[in-house]
Amino acid sequence: MGRGDGSGRIVSAPDADDSGTGILHVDMDAFYAAVEVLHDPSLRGLPLIIGAPDGRSVVSSASYEARRYGVRSAMPVSQAIRLCPTARIVPPDFTKYRDASQKVMTIFEEVTPLVEPLSIDEAFLDVRGVRRLWGSPGTIGAMIRRRVHEEVGITCSVGVAATKHVAKMASTMAKPDGLLVVAEADTLDFLAAKPVRAMWGVGPKTAETLESRGIRLIRDILATPPSALERAVGPALAQRLRELAAGRDPRGVETSRVEKSVGHEETFDVDVVDREALRSELLRLADRVAARLRRAGWEAGTVAIKVRFSDFTTISRSQTLPEATSVGQRIGEVARTLFDAIDRRDPVRLVGVRAERLSDAGGALGLWDDDAEWRRVEDALDSAQARFGTGTVTRARHLGARPGRGSAPHPRAHGLD
Repeated sequence: MGRGDGSGRIVSAPDADDSGTGILHVDMDAFYAAVEVLHDPSLRGLPLIIGAPDGRSVVSSASYEARRYGVRSAMPVSQAIRLCPTARIVPPDFTKYRDASQKVMTIFEEVTPLVEPLSIDEAFLDVRGVRRLWGSPGTIGAMIRRRVHEEVGITCSVGVAATKHVAKMASTMAKPDGLLVVAEADTLDFLAAKPVRAMWGVGPKTAETLESRGIRLIRDILATPPSALERAVGPALAQRLRELAAGRDPRGVETSRVEKSVGHEETFDVDVVDREALRSELLRLADRVAARLRRAGWEAGTVAIKVRFSDFTTISRSQTLPEATSVGQRIGEVARTLFDAIDRRDPVRLVGVRAERLSDAGGALGLWDDDAEWRRVEDALDSAQARFGTGTVTRARHLGARPGRGSAPHPRAHGLD
């Protein structure tokens, strides 16, 4: 079983049986770190941590050399430095990452039109219709790995299987820089002895729940009575886990994907205890989320917040709206209501606001539009920012020092309240 540090890597022989397959999952290896090495070859072979050097940020990515010390993504940089004192800290540069990602995605699209990007550094490909052009799925997987290395300068790992679920698992096990093919006839044998934690979509809490009931391997899911599995994880998830454990996954490669959520969050330089300052920050973040929704022509059906306390405990709360919206004031009010319902009063390290269950804007409004006035205000704000630039116009309550920050906003910003 492959691990995050590359140990336990499993790859296929060049002549591996790929009968019945047609879905590829391609995942770049330590993508951010690899791009940094590409731009600065002197970093090659060093333990790298991609993150802000102030120690209060989290790790965006880490090279395999750093991962072998236990460094992981989303870990506090301060903890990562303790685990790997010799690591080089490199601030993230998302412009470089987006450029490299575009080159990689272009290669995928030159192979097949059926490409489903999952993130900046991974995608599913359906290659069943291009075999006459490029060969069998295993051959195509090897070709993609070669092209990414030669044309972009980084490495990727590829899983080849009959379903998305198995292809995703296979690419993880092949990391780094590997190719793992699972023929359709071998799917059940491939899955049986793998831990439930290896299943795509099974997070740590679900895995702990299953393991506490003796369900440690994927074959244990099929051996567990359906009623017992439902009591453990609920009927919907129990049914999905049984299907995946049996090698059944009807999901196809989706070439058109709507962004599932839009969010912004802020990590403070100094932990914040002032509740009103935090409520004001939530409104500021809600305004940013709403502006992005309006630019994209979306509305949110659910508002969620994230709060991380000084001890790194992180909680999330969400609320479904009676009507979808892209109004910052409405999103901010819901975010602050969710925050007010949290009992803990510990110092806060991070807050975030996220819009979820997105849909196209322009649905029919009711007879009364309670947000009509705020829509006019925010439309005017959008127009002003389009003309004069983002940050030149803002709410008056946002002027002055922000919580956990020592400086005021841009001196040319104008208040709108």
